[in-house]
Amino acid sequence: MYEGVEHGAAGLIDYRSDTVTLPTPAMRRAMAEAEVGDDVYSEDPTVNRLQEMAAELFGKQAALLVLSGTMGNLVCLLTHCGRGEEVILGDHTHTYLFEQGGSAAVGGIHPRPIPDGADSRWDLAVLEEAIRTDNEHFPRSKLICLENTHNQTGGRIVPPDFQAAIASIARAHQLKLHVDGARIFNASVALRLPVSDLAVEADSLTFCLTKGLACPVGSVVVGDAAFIAEARRNRKILGGGMRQAGVFAAAGIVALNEMVDRLAEDHALAKRLAEGLADIPGIAIDPAVVETNILFFDLMSQRLSPVQLAARLRERGIVVAASSSPRIRLVTHYGIDSADVERTLLAFEHILGDR
Repeated sequence: MYEGVEHGAAGLIDYRSDTVTLPTPAMRRAMAEAEVGDDVYSEDPTVNRLQEMAAELFGKQAALLVLSGTMGNLVCLLTHCGRGEEVILGDHTHTYLFEQGGSAAVGGIHPRPIPDGADSRWDLAVLEEAIRTDNEHFPRSKLICLENTHNQTGGRIVPPDFQAAIASIARAHQLKLHVDGARIFNASVALRLPVSDLAVEADSLTFCLTKGLACPVGSVVVGDAAFIAEARRNRKILGGGMRQAGVFAAAGIVALNEMVDRLAEDHALAKRLAEGLADIPGIAIDPAVVETNILFFDLMSQRLSPVQLAARLRERGIVVAASSSPRIRLVTHYGIDSADVERTLLAFEHILGDR
């Protein structure tokens, strides 16, 4: 089992993201002792083992280790789509908003955004309408891209039945389906379903090792053997060919063996945090919509701006990301425990109550 909580820099309670997690002691030992080889030659035994584990877990033929979730998504889009072809995706997805337009900048792939609902779901009629007819004026629709869990809707889960409905539409129009599953294990744990059930409809899927699973680097792409062979070529184009990568693949193996089930603790802490915040004047939040480890609240205080609130929290050893928007995100993860949450709620009460 994993060995407790290790706080981040200077013992801060850091809610900015689950990417701030530090590797566990077991990961550090595994990394130090990893058997390695040259992965460009497919000769790193630890990388190969991680890829085999991932493919088996997700019910796919093959897997590919990449440096990040952004690289994994771009590799998949480049593999599915040619220049001038189109990907349909939600207008609040990570791939659309936070990956620097890489699919267009690097791959010449046209993004076709459709509205993300507050519960992470799409209007299926709108999806159908977004798929292009065969007309020389239009780019060819080639791919649908989902995000599960959905970051900007508050870690909401895309349930299997809804994903199946989208996959059915994709098949009817000869499109492929990619799932940005950066936090797919959070969805799996929350639904009490194996990740293979959440991947069965996907032609490709990426998942991150660096978020709730607490690895220092890496994401994994899964798909059929032919897809992964082509994805490997696109990884090389992006400069992602790695040598003795078993050093960090070893941490991924520990993560898959030891860090998945504990995600339920992060979910419980996020729910407790949301319920406590809901009782504090000046904060607007609905705890009922908190499904995994991400929550958003709106700061309604007239006395403090979000940036001022973040500064006051930092003085108390609590880190949140804030901007001019009243909407603030908090993320629980390995590195935050129940005592930290109670300390955080007390700090919010004192600051917003000016005590």
